[in-house]
Amino acid sequence: MILPGSASQSLAASLAAELDAEVGPVEYDRFPDGELLVRAPASGERAIVVASTVDSDAHVQLLQLQDVARQHFDRVTTVIPYLGYARQDRAFREGDPVSARAMARAISTTTDRVVTVTPHEEAVCNFFDVPTESVDASPLLADPLPADLDEPLFLAPDESATPLAETVRDAYGAGGVDYFEKARDYDTGEVTLTPSETDVSGRDVVVVDDIIATGSTMAGAIEHLHAERVARVYATCVHPMLAANARAKLARAGVAAVYGTDTVERAESAVSAASVLAPAVADAR
Repeated sequence: MILPGSASQSLAASLAAELDAEVGPVEYDRFPDGELLVRAPASGERAIVVASTVDSDAHVQLLQLQDVARQHFDRVTTVIPYLGYARQDRAFREGDPVSARAMARAISTTTDRVVTVTPHEEAVCNFFDVPTESVDASPLLADPLPADLDEPLFLAPDESATPLAETVRDAYGAGGVDYFEKARDYDTGEVTLTPSETDVSGRDVVVVDDIIATGSTMAGAIEHLHAERVARVYATCVHPMLAANARAKLARAGVAAVYGTDTVERAESAVSAASVLAPAVADAR
């Protein structure tokens, strides 16, 4: 049985269809003082908790669902399509917590296994105290792209994201790959981009990243590309967080379209990660 968090209901339904599994009767409530409560009046041999930890409320719901599942099911698998705090995988300054480790330890207490999707750093899987694996949804990002891209260039916003760009290019079946040089000031949070030397004039460009959060880095890349007389620019990411006014930033920068998966459920979630999650959790049905 699949028990979804409130932020992952569509993905949970798609995963249930892939696995021919039942979606549990989960209810979500909030007390007047702001405290959350989930109810899942179900029991059985195995439960699959599906919850992207997109914010603090989602983290609490995940822990509550796991607690219910541990009480009423023999085995619990936790699927975290978008793993919040994964970018805080080390102490960047003295006095900082390793937040990814703290969250992983809490999640590990009431599950037998964890599966996540394209984490920002693969090493965060090592923070969990139970068997943990990741699956890659980036090949799916090729599916919604137009079939008629002109001399496409798949461009990563920094060198570390180049494998993602290569994966999407390979899935699309044509095009080149390059990346911007990116530097971040951890005191101010400011990101600077050094442009690629690849000629983009008249070409269609697909900018590929794992997460679009504030949209500032992606918008900066798109603005630079238009200054170089690019044809069209598409923004793709596995996790379309698109916080605050991120989507508006991308629109002002001149993006042709934004495509993501449903690990974070947004209007831009053009494809479902259920197809890559299903094989990994099939034995947990």
